[in-house]
Amino acid sequence: MLTLFRDIHPENELSVSRGQLWLALAFPVFTLLSLSIDSVAVPVPYLNDRQIVNILAVAYFIALFIVSPTRLQRLMVVMVPLSYIGELIFCKLLGMYEYRGEVIPLYVPFGHAIVYASGYIFAHTRLAKSHQREFRRFFAPGFFFLFLCAGVFLNDLLTVLSGLLFFLLLRRKRWQNMYFFIAVCVIFIEIGGTYFKCWAWEPETFGTLPTANPPMGAVFFYAGGDVLLAKIVDLWEKKKLRTTT
Repeated sequence: MLTLFRDIHPENELSVSRGQLWLALAFPVFTLLSLSIDSVAVPVPYLNDRQIVNILAVAYFIALFIVSPTRLQRLMVVMVPLSYIGELIFCKLLGMYEYRGEVIPLYVPFGHAIVYASGYIFAHTRLAKSHQREFRRFFAPGFFFLFLCAGVFLNDLLTVLSGLLFFLLLRRKRWQNMYFFIAVCVIFIEIGGTYFKCWAWEPETFGTLPTANPPMGAVFFYAGGDVLLAKIVDLWEKKKLRTTT
C-alpha cells in the first residue's frame, strides 16, 4: 500500500522515503496527542505538561529531519527561527491570538516546521505527483467553499480577506498542490489547538475584522511565509555552491 504514496524515483532528491511517509502519516495522531497533553483539561502528574509537549515536538522534528532529503532539511531548519519571528509579530506585536499562559511555547516553532514538512512530504508522494490535476480540481473549489462558508456563517471576515490573498498567491505560484497539502495540515492543527484551548484567536483582528476561532484563512500566513522561506534557503544553497566550487 505504501508504494502508492512513495515517489516513483527513490534516488531523486525530492523523493519520499518510507520513513518520511510514516512520520507524515503519523502527523494527525502526534498532533492530537501533543495538543491534548498541553490542554488545560489534561493535567499530567509530577511533570509539567507543556515541557512534555516541548520534548515530543523536538524529538519528532529530529526524526523528520533525519529521514528527509537535504532540501527539506534546510527548509525545516530555517522554518524554526523564521516561524518564531512570525509568532512575535502576529501574536505579540499585532495581538491576533494568544497562547495559554501568554508565553509562546517552545513546541510552536518546531511544530510549524513539522506542519510544513508533513504537507511537503504529502505533496511529493507518488500519488500526489501522478494526480496533480485531480488534486487541484478537488482542493481549489474545496478551499473556496470553506472560506466562503466561514465568511457567510461565521462572519469571519479575516478568513475572507486572507483567503483571497491565499488564492492570489497560489495563482502566482501556478497553483502548486504543495500549498494545498500544507494548508490541510495547518487547518488540522489550528482546529486541534483551539479545541484543546492551547491558543485562541481574538474575536476581532486589529479591532475591526471579525475573526472566527480559528480562522480558516490562517493558511495564507503559512503560504506567504513559504515564499520568504524558499528564498532564504535558495540563497543558502547558492552560497554553499559558490563556496564548494
